[in-house]
Amino acid sequence: MNRPQIHISFAPELRSLAAPERRQGRTALITDGSSTLGHVIESLGVPLTEVGGARVDGREVPVSHVPGDGEDVRVRAVERPQQVPGVPLRFLLDVHLGTLARRLRLLGVDAAYESEDVGDPELAARSAAQRRVLLSRDRGLLRRREIWAGGYVYSDRPDEQLRDVLSRFAPRLAPWTRCTACNGTLTETDKDAVAELLEHGTRRSYDVFAQCTRCERVYWRGAHHAQLEAIVERAMSEFGGAAV
Repeated sequence: MNRPQIHISFAPELRSLAAPERRQGRTALITDGSSTLGHVIESLGVPLTEVGGARVDGREVPVSHVPGDGEDVRVRAVERPQQVPGVPLRFLLDVHLGTLARRLRLLGVDAAYESEDVGDPELAARSAAQRRVLLSRDRGLLRRREIWAGGYVYSDRPDEQLRDVLSRFAPRLAPWTRCTACNGTLTETDKDAVAELLEHGTRRSYDVFAQCTRCERVYWRGAHHAQLEAIVERAMSEFGGAAV
C-alpha cells in the first residue's frame, strides 16, 4: 500500500527551526498515514510550542489531525503578543538562560531559574506543577508533553533574548521590585537595619537600600547601576505599555 504524500510549508518565523530541506517553502513529504499532524511537525524540527495553528487545504485543523494523501498543510507561528490564559504570567528558565532570568527579574518579571541542570523531566514537571511558561533553547525539552506552556528562545545573545520574550509574552513590567539572585520580592529598608550586612565603604557612601524578603540580600545603587539602568530604560521605552 502506498503511503500518503502531503505538501507542507512553514511560516517564515518557523523556518530556522525546521529541517534544512524544509526551509525554502512548500515541499513534498511522505507520511506513514497514521501519525498526527503535530507529530509530523515536530519530526521536522518545530516544537508545537511555536505553532500558532495549521490549515489543511484552506481549512483550520487541530494538531491531532491525521494528514491524508494530497493534502496541502500550512503551519503558522504563534501570534505576538501570545496570550497565556488562566494564571498570572510566570516563567521557568533552563540552566542555559541564567542571564535572561536575571534581566527578567530586574524588570520585575517572575522568572524561576535553576543554576544546576536538574534534567528535562524535572523541569517539565515543575512547569506543569507551578503553571509556568518554560523557556529554553532545547527543542527536545519543549517537545515534552507534560509541560504546561513553553517558548523557544531563538537567540543566544541576552539582549535579543530579552526582546524576544518581552515582545512575545508582553509580561507586566515593574523594574527594581524583584531580587535578581533568588526571584524574591524587594522592599525598602532602613540603612541601620542592614548595616551589619554592608561593607564599611558601602555604609559610608550610600543611604538608600532595598532588601529581598526571601534571601535577605541587600541592594543599593552601586557601581553597576548605570549598566542595569540602561537595560531597564531600553525595555521600558519599547515595552513600557505593559508596565505597572
